[in-house]
Amino acid sequence: MERFIQFNDEQIDSMLFMELSDLAKTLMREKDYELEFGVHSYLDMAEHKVFVRHFWNHRPGAIMKNGLKSDVYLRAIGNFHYTDYNEVFSFLKKFHSIRLKSFAKQLFVLAEDLRIEEDCKRERIGTVKAFQVRRQIYGDYFESQQNVNVVKSVYTDAVFNTIYLMLTAESPILEIPALKEEIDRVLPFIQNQVMNFFDAKSTADISRFTFNIMEVLDEVLENDMLNEYFHLPVKMLEELEEEEWSFNDLKRKDPLVNNDLLEKKSTGEEETFNEELRTFHRETSDLSKSFLQFDLEQGSGTDLFGEGVRESETGDQALGIVQGAARESKRNDYSKLEALEQKRNIKGGGEWDYGDENRNAIPIFLTPDAPKYDDIQAYDKLKTNISNYQKKLQKIIEKILEHKRSFPRTNMQYGRLSKQLLPFFIDNSPRMFYKKQEFSKEIDAVFTLLVDCSASMADKMSETKRGITLFHEALKSVRVAHEVVGFWEDTSEATKLKQPNYFKTVVDFTTSLSKKAGPEIMQLQPEEDNRDGYAIRHMTKKLMNRNEKQKFLLVFSDGEPAAFGYEQNGIVDTHEAVLEARKRGIEVINIFLSNSSVSEGQRNLLRNIYGNFSIILSDVSELPNILFPLLRKLLLKSI
Repeated sequence: MERFIQFNDEQIDSMLFMELSDLAKTLMREKDYELEFGVHSYLDMAEHKVFVRHFWNHRPGAIMKNGLKSDVYLRAIGNFHYTDYNEVFSFLKKFHSIRLKSFAKQLFVLAEDLRIEEDCKRERIGTVKAFQVRRQIYGDYFESQQNVNVVKSVYTDAVFNTIYLMLTAESPILEIPALKEEIDRVLPFIQNQVMNFFDAKSTADISRFTFNIMEVLDEVLENDMLNEYFHLPVKMLEELEEEEWSFNDLKRKDPLVNNDLLEKKSTGEEETFNEELRTFHRETSDLSKSFLQFDLEQGSGTDLFGEGVRESETGDQALGIVQGAARESKRNDYSKLEALEQKRNIKGGGEWDYGDENRNAIPIFLTPDAPKYDDIQAYDKLKTNISNYQKKLQKIIEKILEHKRSFPRTNMQYGRLSKQLLPFFIDNSPRMFYKKQEFSKEIDAVFTLLVDCSASMADKMSETKRGITLFHEALKSVRVAHEVVGFWEDTSEATKLKQPNYFKTVVDFTTSLSKKAGPEIMQLQPEEDNRDGYAIRHMTKKLMNRNEKQKFLLVFSDGEPAAFGYEQNGIVDTHEAVLEARKRGIEVINIFLSNSSVSEGQRNLLRNIYGNFSIILSDVSELPNILFPLLRKLLLKSI
């Protein structure tokens, strides 16, 4: 798929993305945080996101990986565990009086990053290598930026570049370029003040030293910074401050309704009573066959401790002897029954079954209309064009099945006596019998053909239908169950809270072997967007309900996933969906369709999603020639 203009056409290595995402969640000990690529690296506590920089892309593999890891370390270890956000809030209140606001924010973030970098290396020695790479690449980058800004007379940015080099210099002797006269006069003082950052023990120290430097630079520098090298999410922090959130509140997953403490202290002479408590709780409001469960969400804190204290869990059973539903007993004896697992229908979440990126996707299943005369005529024409492939494949499969049926199994302990009697005299345990095979003439396999019906398929849909017709007729001739499903997302109706996804099954499992089945394939048309990971998960779920031994999922598409809010994480989500299907024993194969040359970037994209299980067609008219050997190979594997 050629693109005339490409804006931010970054393609993410899905395996590396998942590795970094798992790393961030592990270091933060928070599974709700997500990883995203962005222009700058920072921690977004309101949205529970860790941003890493595109700055590291298009570099050698080892440098890119270590650079991205260093971003994760700074946010997941440094900012999350060592930055005092109360002091950050305080800094934001004071910094409005500063004229060079961008300079002040970036200097604050730079100094804080260098401070927490040392905390990261001290806590986890394995982070040292990543930070060494970061220092080397950033050092070269800021040195080049310093030269460019001096030549262009962008003095404010040049001063910031110089301060970075001062803070990260490995030698006490640093060559400082000549700038404007008034700036050159104060640089020795600035250098002396910068050295204070090395003594900073907390975020409060960083804030104080930043203001000391800014008092001087506000008087000397005329303009604020032109470039943004480090990002402080001011808007997010100010919103949190207005809502009076503390950092501990931000880390809480299930906040208490009230968190007050009783003023009265325990004396140790309190009288305690053991009493049976009968209660109703919404955990058991639905009549499930589970233990009574409850979560304490309201109450006041005291300093009293009971016996055998331990940290509770949300799944704790209230009473191990209570079984059954919350209703009156009918004098049945349940004492010998095993407790049944609680099952609930959780609404509003594709997050569990269909991936976190698809939590607001809504499936809409369509059935095909009765085929019209024109559809039947067009399908018969396609069927005539591929009849040679279909007949050839049918003969190959039938011959192999017959050969396996009649070919005898030898060296058996019982059966028909073989004419070869020599083993009776030379072997201690002779096997002189044979049996004829009685293989079933049915192929133990099932196929799902998932067809991308996005708008970009407009110039490829006719040839795609031709290839699908070959599959359908060939599978029908050898009695292999299959289905053909087109999928797309409705762009006009998609919102942040709802994304309708349509699945049109033009050939289903129950009628796939019928003689009349097939013309419905002509109803597949290019529609709008494509949410591939979501569609693959739905087809995986359907295939898992089938009893066949071999399960195949073929995905016909012409490019990367593209849907509402799916641009950045669509590749990773689709890759995860493919991995989940393969873990369940389903073979997922992609057939990439194109009418022009396929770029190396697109090939890497397909490898990121499907691994080596992708067939790339630069000429969609060759689809039947490619599908025939593929189908033959898959069917032979199932015999």
